[in-house]
This record gives sequence, structure tokens and C-alpha cells, in this order.
Amino acid sequence: MASDAATGIMPLPFLVVRRSMMSDDPRASRPQAERAHSASPQTALSDAFADYAMRWPDEADVAEAFRTLLAEADLPETADPFARARLAGHFTASAWLVDRAGIRLLMTHHRKLDRWLQLGGHADGDRDLAAVALKEAEEESGLTDLVVEPAIFDLDRHWIPERGDVPGHWHYDARYVVRATGDESFAISDESHDLAWREIAALPDDPNLDPSILRMARKWVSRRA
Repeated sequence: MASDAATGIMPLPFLVVRRSMMSDDPRASRPQAERAHSASPQTALSDAFADYAMRWPDEADVAEAFRTLLAEADLPETADPFARARLAGHFTASAWLVDRAGIRLLMTHHRKLDRWLQLGGHADGDRDLAAVALKEAEEESGLTDLVVEPAIFDLDRHWIPERGDVPGHWHYDARYVVRATGDESFAISDESHDLAWREIAALPDDPNLDPSILRMARKWVSRRA
């Protein structure tokens, strides 16, 4: 999947609220910023995919694939793309979980996939993928005082091989930056063989890591430069 390591993550736009934005209509009388926050998670997610395509134009085709899957959530004849039962493909969320200094990444030696990866898991019906990423980070690391950034950090569509009675299927994985702000002593859950803090700058030197991990490491290093 293409990446653009030279481009930093752009800040979210700032909205100035003026009295002229208000009206006598009870619904419209709230400031536009407040109404934006009340948008449905599904609408917010569609906007987030579009924003990602603007920030990472080399990955616009990936973002469009995510928006296409999201649109199927409104079709009564298709299964919910936020549910793992939809084996044609479903949404998942992951955490690029960094330490307080932003130098190390907490990685899991995934029990099922037997690979070193970022923490994450299934949406299981939740439309707020940032919240899913945060919940999975907390559950799989045992860390508290975690904070998630609302903007999507990375998007990745990858194949999950057949396992037991579950056939192979696609994961549409939205990745979010999650920061540790407290104690960084983790606890290993049943999801992992092991956990480890890894220096992000050294990740590209490991040829055994998943290409998407290397892409995210480049993005992170570029962002901090």
C-alpha cells in the first residue's frame, strides 16, 4: 500500500463561532461547532475517511474503499460492516500506542496471528472507531490514563487467513494514535503471547515487521521531525 513519509499530519481545522451563525430555530440555535459534535458517529467517520484522503493523497484509493464499505451500513440487504459476522469484510480499529515521550510503541506478539503488531480489535457494532481503538488498547495492555487522538492516523485493508471454522476475510482497520499519560507498566492479556515497548525509530530496521507497521513508523517519525 502506498505511503507518503514526507508529509506531516495536518492539524484539524479551527472553527470560529459567531453570533451570526445562530437562528431562532431551536435546533439551529446551537453553535455550528456544537452541532458538528452531535453528528452521528457514522457521518463523522465518513468525514474522517475523506479527511484522511486529503492528508495522504497517495492513499486516497484506500480511503475510498473504506467509505464504500461504510456506505453499506445503510443498505438493508447487506450485513452490518461493523460486525465481525460480515465475512465479506468488516471494520476493526487499532492503537498506535506511544509512551509519554512519543519515542516508543507498545506492540503485541499477537496470539492468533503469531506476529508482532499494534494493539487492536473488532468494532463489534460500535460506530465510533476511535473509542474502539482506545478500549482495545486499555483491555490488551492493562494501562490506564490513555488518551486517543480523534484524527485517523492510518488506514489498512488486510487479509485475515482462515482459522478453525472462521473462513478467511478482510479487515478494514482504522488506526488511531493513543498516548500513555500515566504508569507505563503493562499487563499481558489473553490476546497476546507477549507485549513490548519498542523504539519507533528502530522499527524500520526490522525486516520481519508487517509493512503497515513500517509505514506508520515513517509517518510518526515524519510527524515529529
